[in-house]
Formats: sequence, structure tokens, C-alpha cells
Amino acid sequence: MSTTHRPDLGKRIFYRVARAVTLTPFKAIFLVRVRGRGRVPRAGAFVVAPTHRSLMDIFFTGYITRRRIRFMAKQELYENWFLAWLFTALGGFPVERGSADRSALRAAQGALEAGEPVAIFPEGTRRHGRDVVDLFDGGAYLAARLGVPIVPVGIGGSEQILASGKTLPRPHRVGIVVGAPIHPPQHESGRVRRQEVTTTTEKVRVELQACFDEALALAEVRADEPAATSGSEVGKHP
Repeated sequence: MSTTHRPDLGKRIFYRVARAVTLTPFKAIFLVRVRGRGRVPRAGAFVVAPTHRSLMDIFFTGYITRRRIRFMAKQELYENWFLAWLFTALGGFPVERGSADRSALRAAQGALEAGEPVAIFPEGTRRHGRDVVDLFDGGAYLAARLGVPIVPVGIGGSEQILASGKTLPRPHRVGIVVGAPIHPPQHESGRVRRQEVTTTTEKVRVELQACFDEALALAEVRADEPAATSGSEVGKHP
């Protein structure tokens, strides 16, 4: 797998402009604090595994590195021309909810093979509360298959800004904590063993819970603090 590929100059410039326009004001509005940024690989592909409590997590994940992070976003978001432009500019690609969507998996694998980081929310859908449970194995599988590390990222405070079911954000401090990279077992044959994927996913869950707890403390979210809404979960992707 190539680890030296970089997006062409035009895409890099476009991404940096879109990133600056989006993330610079967010940092001031939401008083974003990031801890552990030095743990993020400076080169090569890796899977980013963030917690997922809000649509805003897509943007907050971008604070961990200046490199473009590719990510899956549900197809419905691309029906709005502005969101379609914004998510594409920020590295997103559409995925159909409720299906395996092989094209999205191929896109994620292709980005990793090209040496780019890819964000895959291991919780699958926007969750509620402080517990990280019932993770999906997709990120661990791709990481094992391609021999790349998984970087857990806890994002605290985003649920209080814009939880599932809400359309207007409200101010709240955000804490982002990057955990130590997790390296799946490697085999010369390239064969991925199911049990090892399951074990890696559990390692991700444990580390992600620790990162999330620290991020919530960094964002000063109390255990009894309500989210922006108590609405139901939507979708399996942002």
C-alpha cells in the first residue's frame, strides 16, 4: 500500500480553504480544546475512530490534523447542494443507510490505499449519553486488511450543541481527545481473522471510552447535563 500519495494541489488548496472557513470560526464559537494531537500519524494512512453524538462531529474531527480526512456521510445529506459541496470539499463521500453499500466501502479502502486518513464512526450512528458500546467492526476490518493503525478520538460537548433531531446549534464548549494508535495484528498472508477483528474492536471501545470520558471533562459536561434533544437515533452514518 502506498503511504506517500497526496491529493493533487488543487484539491489540497480547496480543502485548506474549506477547512479554514469552517473550523476557524467554530474554534472561537465553541471554545474547542484539543488534547493528544501529537499522537496522530504525520504521514501515511490510518483509520480515525471518533465518538458520534452529533452531526457536528464531522467538523470537530478535522481539528486533530491539518491533513484531509476522508469520511462517509449518509446519502440524504447530499440532497442539499450546499451540504453536498461542503462535505465533498472536506473529504466526504456518500453512503446509503441500511445497506452494505459496497461502493462506500471501496471508496474508504481506496482512500486508505492512497495513503489518506479515513474517519469511520465505529458506533455507526449518532448515539446518546456517556457510554461507548456496541461498536461495528468495519473500521477494525479495514485497518487489519490494509495494515494501518486506528486512532481513537473522543469528542465531548457536541451532543449539547446539536444532537439528533435538532437543526439549530447552540453554544457549548467542546473537548477533543486523541488516544494512542491501535495496531491490528498483521499476517504475511494478508488474511484477516474474524476473532482478531473482534478483539481489535474491543480495544478500540476501551480506548475510545477513556478518550470520551476525558473529552467530556475537557468540555465540562456534567453527568446530569441534558443534550440538545432526547430524540431518537438516525441512520448508521453522520
